[in-house]
Amino acid sequence: MHSVRRRWAAALLLVPLLAGCFAARDGSPYDAGAGAGGGRLRVAMAFPPAERFSPYGADATLLSRLGVTEGLTRLDGNGGAVPALAESWTRESGGGWVFTLREARFQDGTDVTPAAVAGALTHATHADPGPAALTGVTFTAEGVGERRVRVTTATADSALPLRLSSPSLAILSPKAYRTKAGTRSAGTRTAGTDKSGSAKARSDAADGRAAVDPAGTATGPFTLARTSGATRATLRRFDDYWGGLAHASGLDVRFIADGTARTNALRSGEVDMAEAVPVSQAATLDQPTVREVPTARTTALFLNTRSRPFADPAVRAAAREAVDASALAEDVYEGHADTGRGLFGPALTWAAGERPRPSGRPAAKRAGNTALTLATYDNRPELPEVAQVLQQQLRKAGFSVKLEVREYSRLEGDALAGKFDAVVAARNTMLDTGDPVSYLADDFTCDGGYNLARVCDKAVDRAVAEAGSRAEGAARHRAALAAQTAVLRTDGVVPLVHQRIIHGVGASVRGVILDPYERTLVGTGTRR
Repeated sequence: MHSVRRRWAAALLLVPLLAGCFAARDGSPYDAGAGAGGGRLRVAMAFPPAERFSPYGADATLLSRLGVTEGLTRLDGNGGAVPALAESWTRESGGGWVFTLREARFQDGTDVTPAAVAGALTHATHADPGPAALTGVTFTAEGVGERRVRVTTATADSALPLRLSSPSLAILSPKAYRTKAGTRSAGTRTAGTDKSGSAKARSDAADGRAAVDPAGTATGPFTLARTSGATRATLRRFDDYWGGLAHASGLDVRFIADGTARTNALRSGEVDMAEAVPVSQAATLDQPTVREVPTARTTALFLNTRSRPFADPAVRAAAREAVDASALAEDVYEGHADTGRGLFGPALTWAAGERPRPSGRPAAKRAGNTALTLATYDNRPELPEVAQVLQQQLRKAGFSVKLEVREYSRLEGDALAGKFDAVVAARNTMLDTGDPVSYLADDFTCDGGYNLARVCDKAVDRAVAEAGSRAEGAARHRAALAAQTAVLRTDGVVPLVHQRIIHGVGASVRGVILDPYERTLVGTGTRR
């Protein structure tokens, strides 16, 4: 499936629970602390809605972070699939899985039924571009009884319960799919989110496709009530939520792309929470308000392997050798990141002790004043600074480097089309599916939908296919690490740092969800 889409630059599987966290009413880990609830929460988000709150692109994660949507499953602290709208599941022979639904209601008052769930999943399979979680996967869904849904994949998929935890496969009521092409959905089309965070360059309506409206049609503890373009959103509590009544009566959300402005809003008391505080601003906050979370987000340098200078493996090798990633972790990220060791960072316990050792790389060629364009985006404030440091490092190696910085939504399409020689991007490797093999397939195979490095290598495709044939668990993880080594052998991607995310949380706020997967932020226990 060739598709242009975004994910919120990318940790996932097998992440240890953070110290001081425990299970909220919805089962998510959150900060310990007591306090009375009931008031509204004011939240500052880093990325505005870019696709009119479409559940199939970047905005899917935005909706899940704010407690609006949920799927059949979710991820626990160790990266495993655990119940959400489905209370249990079993695997049948072949590609079939049967999910037993819990008793729940949609925010429009209708029941969550097998027919409604099957319809929502079927709509996702027909989306164009399709959800990242479905890259390379074809399935059918049907109700099979009063509370059961059968999902059958064309080929056996041991990662299906993980895949169905993706925010882009959230379950919405039939009413969500009745809007006609070109009509207004819950939000308005704007200029951007980030893929590494993720966003599409165009909206469903702009492409003439039917819009999907999550306002009042989801199942989470909060319902999307009103939006003001790309600047604000109002959410109210869903009082019939299956997981229990949320402490907060609602959310008043502001979308503030500038990290300094977002931090200032928290410091001045305009908001109660600010996500993704820039590392440069963390020291300006009172220490008790800073929440640092290890993630599976890896910032990397992606080299265009199909055209211009980096089509030559020896030139890619020269660029790799020119990069000093440790300087980025200590200087740009001020110690709030770990030096890149591979595609999968230390937040993933199954990868923490592994250091990939690619062999068979070609010898580096002298740069010889080779001209190249290095691009990045400014939605994540550290990335332009990372690019500037890389520009200096590459120049010392003999490259002539032109730097281009844009807002993410204006960069993604050109980056995927190969219009730059190199791109600095941040990617949460486990955001889309929770499955490392699916991430590798989407980002580094010939048919991948988010292949910034434009890698098309038979050895990589074979290694990823081999990993995909393994069952979930240790064998699949080992095969994913072997496929990672095959990817790194191409020198199409140079890992730079494994990031930690910093949230600013007011002293009176309790129950903020510290999610290493970056899928959730506000839940039933979040309050002030």
